[in-house]
Amino acid sequence: MNILIIALLLITCSQFSSIAFASATTNLDVNQEIKPKANEKAVISQLLNNFLANSVNDDLANHQRFWAEDLIYTSSSGTRFDKSYIIQGIKENSKADENSDTLPPLYWAEDTDIRVYGDTAIVAFKLMHKENAKAKAIKQTYFNTGTLLKRDGIWQVVAWQATKIPAK
Repeated sequence: MNILIIALLLITCSQFSSIAFASATTNLDVNQEIKPKANEKAVISQLLNNFLANSVNDDLANHQRFWAEDLIYTSSSGTRFDKSYIIQGIKENSKADENSDTLPPLYWAEDTDIRVYGDTAIVAFKLMHKENAKAKAIKQTYFNTGTLLKRDGIWQVVAWQATKIPAK
């Protein structure tokens, strides 16, 4: 009888220790995945800043790289469109701008907040816009929020929301 009780206790204890080990291992994995890597924020920040700096030239490759194929973009005017719409607009603008002597507009980000959750990131910032590099006054400001996914090691925007900040 004592042997039976000891055997049952050993079996029960081993099951609880397996559950505890699995639970601890699972929690460890989840916590590791949630912690953002500092360099991921830097990569996303550089991606955003490079995109804004090069978007003034309607650089097609810049837009191809930044926007994901399955992009959902909601503009500050409430219009919703996809990547193909953006690319089409860039191609049309490039043809119209070939003979233009005007300086391109200038865009940059301020108050940038980047949050990384594994292979997903949220970017929120204030987009600043000047008529061109020589202009002294800010033409317009927007709040932008984007969702990026890291696929095959590459961060791309899958959702974007732009909101015009009213003039004061």
